[in-house]
Amino acid sequence: MDRQHVGLSPDPQRVIVKLFVPGEDAAVVRSRAHALIDRIADLPADAVDQLLEETIKRFEHRHQDLRGTFLHHFDLVRHRAERAAHLSRAQRLLVGAYFTHEYAVEAAALCNPSVVAHPDQSGLADGQLRAAISLRQIGEGHLSSIGFATAVLGPGTRLEVAERSGPLITGLRAPARYRRDLLAAGMADDGWDNEVSGTLLEALPAQFDEATFEQVLSSLPADLHTRENSQRTLEQLRRTNAASYAAVFPEDSALHQRVLWPATPMESNGMEDARFVRFVDDDGVASYRATYTAYDGHSIAARTLSSTDLRHFQINPMRGPGVRNKGIALFPRTVGGRRLALCRTDGETTGLTELDDRASWQPPTPLHGPARSWELIQTGNCGSPLETDAGWLVITHGVGPMRRYVISALLLDLERPERVIAELPDALLAPDESEREGYVPNVVYSCGSLIHDGLLWMPYGASDARVGFATTPVEALLAAMVPAG
Repeated sequence: MDRQHVGLSPDPQRVIVKLFVPGEDAAVVRSRAHALIDRIADLPADAVDQLLEETIKRFEHRHQDLRGTFLHHFDLVRHRAERAAHLSRAQRLLVGAYFTHEYAVEAAALCNPSVVAHPDQSGLADGQLRAAISLRQIGEGHLSSIGFATAVLGPGTRLEVAERSGPLITGLRAPARYRRDLLAAGMADDGWDNEVSGTLLEALPAQFDEATFEQVLSSLPADLHTRENSQRTLEQLRRTNAASYAAVFPEDSALHQRVLWPATPMESNGMEDARFVRFVDDDGVASYRATYTAYDGHSIAARTLSSTDLRHFQINPMRGPGVRNKGIALFPRTVGGRRLALCRTDGETTGLTELDDRASWQPPTPLHGPARSWELIQTGNCGSPLETDAGWLVITHGVGPMRRYVISALLLDLERPERVIAELPDALLAPDESEREGYVPNVVYSCGSLIHDGLLWMPYGASDARVGFATTPVEALLAAMVPAG
């Protein structure tokens, strides 16, 4: 592949604001938070005004609606203030400021990108395509979130990556659309298929909102309340349903300002390796979908994002034996009426899984396992399959000696993706001397490519130190493949 001379590097100036509670992990009756609020309450009024003005002046150009954030954070900690009702607006704002801190979302690393056609294709010249690039951002504590960048591809191999300026915005929670089939699949996955859950699931419509959910739960027949596991089942229903949520960004926000930030306990330690794809349904309607790994510090879980505009996002869990590991990648359309995804349930073999009519991803069909020297540790996908006349082009990764990652490719049959037609006998991209040093050395890795004007465009993370771009003619890549087996 031909490397481009344009890339993205981690920018420590890209910061969000988060709630900060001093001493929140201290097991004392009177925490540091109580004492801090008392000290602020005892400040003279003129000192409060001056300190607040200085703080706003120092930070407001880096964030949107900083005063609103301060008031929100005050509301979150006001239970710690015995005199909360008597504090002035300025004091409340100042309390909020002391309970707020900046977090640099990509101070540690920027990596694992994917690319799709941008929803806005206006104002372009012939041969150009505007692209939306998703990014794994890693900050302090190895906490991952999903960010974005915008680029224009073409004509030819020309590449322009837009500047990522302006304050960052984390998505606001929005009313979610819940699905009965996903809730049922989740309860079955976790071993909670019993009389209580069955009765409540039968009473729910196919899609429902939070109010309907709570109404149905409150109408549980009296005789079921006496069952030994009824309350635990109700708690599990709430936990399982809460894995779905929605996030929305302001209409005037630019794509590169939007940050999908962990919003549930399962995501508390990160949202990792989003693989975006532009999905076209059987009725011709297109939407953006992505899979990512939710991590809570102990275990992982597969999640999906869906959006029509990359501004409104619906987040849902993935259920079933086919998605019990990292590296899920959706096909960009149905194949013979089947909804398919690439997976790696055993941690080392690229497989193919199918979604059944109960929202459960089925045990996978193996496609390709460790075989060549540069992939003997594991193989996996580098994003969703790309449709070509010759077949489904799957960009893959392999891990070899010294945990060195390289990128290669497979070709699957268009009508029967279970059948591997051909494979690339060598690496398509490997870390060179300029790419081997970084947060995670000796790694090149991508979460999704696209084809534009006969070229494969692949963004990739280089040792988690920066994001690079590479291109190669699709015809040349296909010609270099050898028959599988």
